[in-house]
Amino acid sequence: MAMDAGTIKAMIEDSIPDCEVRIEDLRGDGDHYAAYITAPCFAGKNRVQQHQMVYAALGGKMGNELHALAIKTAAPGDN
Repeated sequence: MAMDAGTIKAMIEDSIPDCEVRIEDLRGDGDHYAAYITAPCFAGKNRVQQHQMVYAALGGKMGNELHALAIKTAAPGDN
């Protein structure tokens, strides 16, 4: 069963403090999403580390209930 955008957003918000999350359904099929996450805790971390934090927040759902997720992360003030 696929995950909905609200569930993805809630899981990230619950695990990454003070983050701002926007989820976009890329194809309108409820199966291909993009997540845009800005969080103070991303400061000083490289993109791989930031993405690992997002994957951890999703608790192993990637590749199972969550088929495809493009991730864009940033610390506040990053370009």
